[in-house]
Amino acid sequence: MHLLIPYAASHAEGCQAELATLSLPNLQKLLPRLGAQAPDAGDELSWSPPHERALAAASGLSAADGQIPWAALQARKYPELSAQKGGWAFVTLCHWQASMHEVTLRQIPMQDLGAAESDAFLNAMQPFFAQDGITLHPDQPGRWLAHGEVFEGLRSASPDRVLGRNLAPWMLPAAQAASLIRLMSEMQMLLYTHALNDAREALGALSINAIWISGTGVLADSIHAPVPVTVVQTLRDAALREDWAAWASAWQALDAMEIKALLEAHNQGQAVQLTLCGERHAQSWHTRPRTLMQKIRPLFGAPPVQSLLEKL
Repeated sequence: MHLLIPYAASHAEGCQAELATLSLPNLQKLLPRLGAQAPDAGDELSWSPPHERALAAASGLSAADGQIPWAALQARKYPELSAQKGGWAFVTLCHWQASMHEVTLRQIPMQDLGAAESDAFLNAMQPFFAQDGITLHPDQPGRWLAHGEVFEGLRSASPDRVLGRNLAPWMLPAAQAASLIRLMSEMQMLLYTHALNDAREALGALSINAIWISGTGVLADSIHAPVPVTVVQTLRDAALREDWAAWASAWQALDAMEIKALLEAHNQGQAVQLTLCGERHAQSWHTRPRTLMQKIRPLFGAPPVQSLLEKL
């Protein structure tokens, strides 16, 4: 059993305040009984967040920051696309909000977007992409798999990294992606005048005024065998909204359910692994033979898990 938990902590002030009083009794019991692996250290400006780096490692993918080939991996799931080599990317509809000093990505993927609306946007956008040698293939409403040479070796930022934040640090590199930057500008003009946006605004929904490119890269012909992993997303939405009271409640529910189940599995002799991911670092613990000192240490009390989480 391998449990991977994104947004287990954040360096945000509100999160750190909640951590001070957060009670996670099952996590407190579990961690001293497992062996810690070397942490995957990073920073909050990396293009691939820690939970994606950890999932990539479990999936047998090895890639540089911002080049985990998630789109290529997704394309392999479609029989009609699986034989196509080269660069892939996700192209996702989103909403940008401009202020005096910055542009913020406010929503991705777009909520309440149906398949028919998605197809209408695709029909309008496809000719522009085709002119640049890029083919769009449906994946899910408002998101397409894009195939083209320009995505080979291109760094792009995960939507989880940029949602709700100033986009400036994570825009595509101009020297490498001039054609894509132009294409993104063309899509802004196209989407701004699209009739479907008038209908969305009449219903009080956010307009679709931009695209985001992510998951870029090339999938190796052979990858290491993936390790089965369960990704628990219950902390994500609250963390991205910076609703830290809701995040703390979600952590307590997770501790009472999934962490408790992992603790019970470990106590029954099963091999388990837990990976906790913050906004900078990821840390894994797994079952392994313990030394005498490791067996004795819990008798004297383990450090509070809050001190560990606040460092992620």
